[in-house]
Amino acid sequence: MALNNDTVISRLNETFGGKILSTELSADFLNVEVAADALKEIAKFLRNDPEMSFIYLTDICGVHMPEQKDRELGVVYHLHNLVANYRLRVKTWLPVTNPEVDSVTDIWTGANWMERETYDFFGVIFTGHPNLKRILNVDHMEMFPLRKEFPLEDSSREDKDDRFFGR
Repeated sequence: MALNNDTVISRLNETFGGKILSTELSADFLNVEVAADALKEIAKFLRNDPEMSFIYLTDICGVHMPEQKDRELGVVYHLHNLVANYRLRVKTWLPVTNPEVDSVTDIWTGANWMERETYDFFGVIFTGHPNLKRILNVDHMEMFPLRKEFPLEDSSREDKDDRFFGR
């Protein structure tokens, strides 16, 4: 059976039911939103099920949407079934007050640095990660620079002339 959007949606709904919160097609790319507490179980299924076989984790990234109450931080997993050449995007949303989700480093070892980067820039805590610490920013940094509350520019700088920036 060829892997397609309908197959993936029906297999996920059969197996996980209410843990699949929504599905949508965006530019011919299936997006599946899952409950954060079921993410690891769903990831294992997507990786290990012979029909799904998403053996390649392309990327993990964070999203900050402060206007979404109790769903401010998102984690997006880009998966690829290399044999069927089929890509899937799996999303989960977390409250900024408790941004914790299970690590998937034991499912895809390549998730290690991706999770560290998402922690470093968005503050998402990946429970069970073997070495969750900052990877690009300094260790003593107290903020997460890709959250929208982080200022884009340093307003205290006096050496910057706005004329050179098209303002």
